[in-house]
Amino acid sequence: MVRSINLIFILAILILSCQQKDERPNIILIMADDIGISDIGCYGGEIETPNIDQLANEGLRFITFYNMAKCNPTRSSLLTGLYTGGQGAVHLANLTKQAGYFNIMSGKEHFDSWVPDYCKAENAFDHSFYFWATTEYFLPPSGKFTRPFFLEGKQIGADEIEYNKTPMYKTDFITDYALKWLDEAFENEDPFFLYLPYHAAHYPLQARPEDIEKYRGKYLRGWDKIRQERFKRMLELGVLPEGARLSPPESNLNKFRGPLIPSYTDYYPWETLSESQKDSLDLEMAVFAAIIDRMDQNIGRVLSKLERSGKLENTLIMFLVDNGSCPFYANKIPDVQPGPANSYWSLRTSWANLSNTPYRQYKQCGHEGGSHTPFIAYWPKKITPGSITHQPGHVVDIAPTFLDLLNISYPDSIHGYQTLPLHGSSLLPVFSGDKREEPEYFISGMKRFRMFRSGDYKIVRLNGGDWELYDMKNDPTELKDLSSELPEKVKELSDEYHRIYNDFDKEKTLPE
Repeated sequence: MVRSINLIFILAILILSCQQKDERPNIILIMADDIGISDIGCYGGEIETPNIDQLANEGLRFITFYNMAKCNPTRSSLLTGLYTGGQGAVHLANLTKQAGYFNIMSGKEHFDSWVPDYCKAENAFDHSFYFWATTEYFLPPSGKFTRPFFLEGKQIGADEIEYNKTPMYKTDFITDYALKWLDEAFENEDPFFLYLPYHAAHYPLQARPEDIEKYRGKYLRGWDKIRQERFKRMLELGVLPEGARLSPPESNLNKFRGPLIPSYTDYYPWETLSESQKDSLDLEMAVFAAIIDRMDQNIGRVLSKLERSGKLENTLIMFLVDNGSCPFYANKIPDVQPGPANSYWSLRTSWANLSNTPYRQYKQCGHEGGSHTPFIAYWPKKITPGSITHQPGHVVDIAPTFLDLLNISYPDSIHGYQTLPLHGSSLLPVFSGDKREEPEYFISGMKRFRMFRSGDYKIVRLNGGDWELYDMKNDPTELKDLSSELPEKVKELSDEYHRIYNDFDKEKTLPE
């Protein structure tokens, strides 16, 4: 009798354990590249993004969410939960692996030098397909991509890349690998973590002809008028902070980089252009829109697979962008218009200014145009559909959120190093519709373009110049610099910023 009771007790524990295991959500983290906040349909853009919009309409949109304003620092901070670090950093996939997840990555990997080797894709994920920094979308006429691709840590040639649609196109085959490994994930009883960092819509501007055709002629109205239209829609959608105003057109004032063509002019009123100029510029933006459209189509492929497999309902999906739109106009092959495999064109400042509506400045900058990302969280039955939050967040908050989701403790050590303490805090209260305690500060921007925000005030500099000061509660588009009126506030924030970075240096540890 006692033995029977013990067996029943053990069975009950096993059943309960399985139920708890099944309740753990799958996690998908999708990152886009060099896309402004207003490019996405659910944030006011005219580009067709029905799948991303579905995630927003059935999930949560953040009005204010910060990245690190450039590819590599954003990825470094996103995947480790650190503004800066070193040995002792913990990759998100280390956390999910600790919790028994099946881990997949397909897409762009680009880290700062401080990120340890053990955080590289082949060391963190069960399956990985990745490339480093910029590569073309189509296979170039030379038959070789500018930079190599890696499969499970091994460099592979273009002829070894698996793809389902001809001609091969990077956004599509990134998704092909993810879908292939999701099949393997579905066969396992364990939940999965998929990291899907697309390269869209980073230059070069190359897109499938059928995608370009959808947008050809839609930008002949010009950047001035379309920017006003986007701003109006953003207000109607409620995706702007209170008091937001449309900033005036702004040139690319980055003296450390670009424009890369000396004769290039940053901004000019659309109506001053000739019809042939307008047609060429319409094509440029149409290709950019087509790249985003193709990414959304591929996100739709992932959603469809999850739905068909019955996995969608228990999956948390997060979507964001690594930085604002990029203004560093260049055209390496002047005789070829943007779009095909033999082109190498990048977006110009005036279109990037449209992408970042209504904010100021661009990629690399701590001003909101560079550091502000759309952030969407979708989680059926956990997140209220169609919700919008005014609570600010940052990419360093993702790692603490994972800890809460996984219900695990942060490890004390990793690969022989004492772990570095995380710099953010969990977003789960926001996902639940509650108010979280706002972090003491947010940091973004490259060193010469740094921003530091604490409470309602933010300091930011441009081109290594003096700190500017903005009241983000009353002036979220940074139109009035208060530094000359409130010098004591500038000093207070700059002193705090330097103190924090000194503390970061002290946190870096030696082997145990």
